Amino acid sequence: MGDHYTAREMLAKLVAFPTVSRESNLDLIGFVRDYLAGHGIESRIVESPIEPKANLYAQVGPDAPGGVVLSGHTDVVPIDGQTWSTDPFVLTERDGKLYGRGTCDMKGFNALGLALVPDMLKTGLKRPIQIALSYDEEVGHQGVPYLIDEMVQTLPKASAVFVGEPTRMKVVTQHKGGCSLTTRVRGYEVHSSLVHTGVSAVMNAAKLINWHSERMDENRLAAEALPPDAPERLFTPPYTTLHNGLIEGGTAGNITAKDCWFSSDIRCLPTEDGQDWFDRYRAECDRVQAQMQAVRPQTGIEIDVRLLAPGCRKETDGEAERLARQLTGDNGEHAVSYGTEAGHFQNEGGYSTCVVGPGSIEQAHQADEFIEISQFEAGEAFMRRLIQTLST
Repeated sequence: MGDHYTAREMLAKLVAFPTVSRESNLDLIGFVRDYLAGHGIESRIVESPIEPKANLYAQVGPDAPGGVVLSGHTDVVPIDGQTWSTDPFVLTERDGKLYGRGTCDMKGFNALGLALVPDMLKTGLKRPIQIALSYDEEVGHQGVPYLIDEMVQTLPKASAVFVGEPTRMKVVTQHKGGCSLTTRVRGYEVHSSLVHTGVSAVMNAAKLINWHSERMDENRLAAEALPPDAPERLFTPPYTTLHNGLIEGGTAGNITAKDCWFSSDIRCLPTEDGQDWFDRYRAECDRVQAQMQAVRPQTGIEIDVRLLAPGCRKETDGEAERLARQLTGDNGEHAVSYGTEAGHFQNEGGYSTCVVGPGSIEQAHQADEFIEISQFEAGEAFMRRLIQTLST
């Protein structure tokens, strides 16, 4: 007979693994594999092709279609530069809250699904529950495409995917997509008194940054003309945003900059395509690069894609939404501007998908991250109702 853990004990086990994205998650994956094996459940490991990390998926219940996927990522963000009042990798209770890195985002949801595996087995599921744990969600959704590809090929198709990011147990049916880029501009150094013979990487980077600002202004103005009942108005803000958060470049105030780099963060409505936004930006980079190379042919612009993730769109008569509303009692319409792996399951895997999980996104990535015990208990009640539903 395998090990049994309460939901809180399981959360303590998961939090104790310091699965910061820059580190391996293999110790956590090994623990989950062994725990499931103790209950007679075979896990399938999908290793990263480039680093010591892995996804894990497993099926509890009959080998039949129509089940539900419980999807969560195993990585957490760093604690660097943060001041914690407790050990971030030791689950600590205080004032009705459970503190620890990942308690909210999103080991709380993962712990609930894993802790209730014995209950799933005991009730005799008629439709399966598929557990899907990914790596490197926090640094570009690196692992989940490999995970989904194997699940689609090897498991009977589930009728719904619940991505357990923190939504305070509200049913989120839409979220924005993401396109995160690093642009590197290579100029040509001359003394600024001869600026016409050089190419400033900083000044040309400024043109591209201004392009972001102009496109966002256009989007904002278009959103102001939307009718009051437009679905885009569920988002805050109700348009695609373009933002530059980091920039570095130049050598001295009197030298045209040889190098400059900056970041781009494009969060697009799920009705828009991140690839389209990238293509538009690439075209603008090509235009600016042609101007630069007309002066100095050895100059140029390179773009590194850190993330290109689809949004999650509102489904027509979606099974995931229907079931999640049945289990939570939430009938509100909710859309969020942050991204999750839901868009991958929906767009790449062809699954009906929504986002629903315990805790508040406001706690994600924060010092003294916590999940309220009341939210953790609400998540457990949700899981137990799901088990009962799939057992009848």
